[in-house]
Amino acid sequence: MDDKRNLIAAILLSVAILLGWNFVSAQFFPTPAKPDVTTTVAGANGTPAATPTAQGQPSALPTATAPAAPATQAIRPVEAALAEGNRVPIETPALAGSINLVGARIDDITLTKYRQTIKKDSPPVRLFAPGGTKAAYFASIGWSAQGVTVPNASTLWTATGSKLTPTSPVTLSWANTTGQTFRIEYSIDANYLITAKQTIANSGAAPVSASSFALIDRLGKPTDPHEVDSWTIHVGPTGYLDGKSVFDTDYDDLEEAPNRTVRYNAAGWLGFTDKYWLAAIVPAKGERVTAAISSPSANNYQTLFARDFAQVGPGQQITTTSRIFAGAKEVEVLESYQDKLGITRLSNAIDWGWFEFFAVPIFKLLHWLFLQVGNFGVAIMALTLIIRLLMFPIANRQFSSMAQMRVVQPKMKALQERFKDDKPKMQQELMKLYKDEKINPLAGCLPILIQIPIFYALYKVLMLAIEMRHQPFILWIKDLSAPDPLHILNLFGLLPFTPPSILAIGVMAVILGVTMWLQFRLNPAPADPVQAQVFKIMPWLFMFIMAPFAAGLLLYWITNNILSIAQQQWMYRKFPALKAQAAT
Repeated sequence: MDDKRNLIAAILLSVAILLGWNFVSAQFFPTPAKPDVTTTVAGANGTPAATPTAQGQPSALPTATAPAAPATQAIRPVEAALAEGNRVPIETPALAGSINLVGARIDDITLTKYRQTIKKDSPPVRLFAPGGTKAAYFASIGWSAQGVTVPNASTLWTATGSKLTPTSPVTLSWANTTGQTFRIEYSIDANYLITAKQTIANSGAAPVSASSFALIDRLGKPTDPHEVDSWTIHVGPTGYLDGKSVFDTDYDDLEEAPNRTVRYNAAGWLGFTDKYWLAAIVPAKGERVTAAISSPSANNYQTLFARDFAQVGPGQQITTTSRIFAGAKEVEVLESYQDKLGITRLSNAIDWGWFEFFAVPIFKLLHWLFLQVGNFGVAIMALTLIIRLLMFPIANRQFSSMAQMRVVQPKMKALQERFKDDKPKMQQELMKLYKDEKINPLAGCLPILIQIPIFYALYKVLMLAIEMRHQPFILWIKDLSAPDPLHILNLFGLLPFTPPSILAIGVMAVILGVTMWLQFRLNPAPADPVQAQVFKIMPWLFMFIMAPFAAGLLLYWITNNILSIAQQQWMYRKFPALKAQAAT
């Protein structure tokens, strides 16, 4: 009867864990649903709630006279907007696109090194798209002034230079009728950073009070379900503002904020982050600016920084420098800009989370291994081997402790029977037994506790590092940052349906369950009947729990199980007494 109760208790506990984990993992460990994990960032499917009439104009700062807003535009395809002309091409090893001479906007950026899906004919990822398209997304710089006309979103600029490349800058110019000339000199590096030098020259008869600003404007939220802000991955407004990295403001917060605006007194940089991509504006190093993140109207979001108003006397000019980052969140590139250009904590655009101190070294080691072996899956296996070697002494202590616990099981049972009516005395005698036998009952938990930050750090690396995106392993595993695509329930894709995540058991999940079952069989059996039943069910429980995770995480766990089995077999051969103890 007791055995039946124990079995029922173990089954109910396992079912509770399985169902509970399905909810917890969806909230805290979001994973891609298929290998084609990233769609176009700008121009994504979905109709915006409304087209703002003043999209691209500063909505919060500066507070001086803002230029008139352009008329509302009809929604049109990106291709039609780009075909309207008045553009200067952009061409670098990493980017392609153009500057719109109407408004001097950088509103056409595609990332030539990255494809939208793993298919060979997949188009490149589009980051920026022109105003008037379904998901308009662009960077703009400009001026606000008192008493004089400044360029606005409908201003047609004159360009000097035919193409913006790392070796050929482009200068845009425009003059009003009262003697003020405005110039923007754009230059770009070989990666993702555009530098804009803004100059206002006053040849009029009176001084002018002017302020320059830079902004990023985005229409609509990302439509990919895995580009949604979550507890573990921040997607949305971000930056280094008021002396700290901002991860706690999302799109909904802007719509609910007073005046739909969150203001800051200082900014190192700010913009919008997606899972793999970043668009950010950066003032000059050490420059005093004020900043705002706002939602000018429904479904429209903006980040902006502005400088203090300054007097430009007759015959004088003022030049300010802004930078625009538009590209992939490559770790080495972000760190290079941070270290060489002084862009404070730009690398924090990747939300490594609590275990940043651990996740970044794991990423760097994993990336180095990948560069050495040329296969990301093999690199994960090599990383697992390195971790196991570092943990070898701890694992040996765990194994020895488990065997010692097995040896003293008869004495523990005797104490439990003797003091079954006196729990405090029983605990006291058990602690004395552990001390006399030199056993640490918690030693077996230590490797598990160490595995938790390793697993979480590797999860963050696989989910966030662009370097890991769309990396294949072997055979059917074409993207290790996505779940195993072969599901047993639909006969490995032969049946035309996708199983729900809780039943989406792939080949790698089965291998994980089998290797964990073999590992548990080699361990000394627990004395407690309920614990023994749970241990029998646990491998198959983990098979369900781990199935929706990225294939790279399953590969890490499988490799770790195999190495654990090998270590246990080695220990049994080296110390035959341990095997005899485990078998009794």
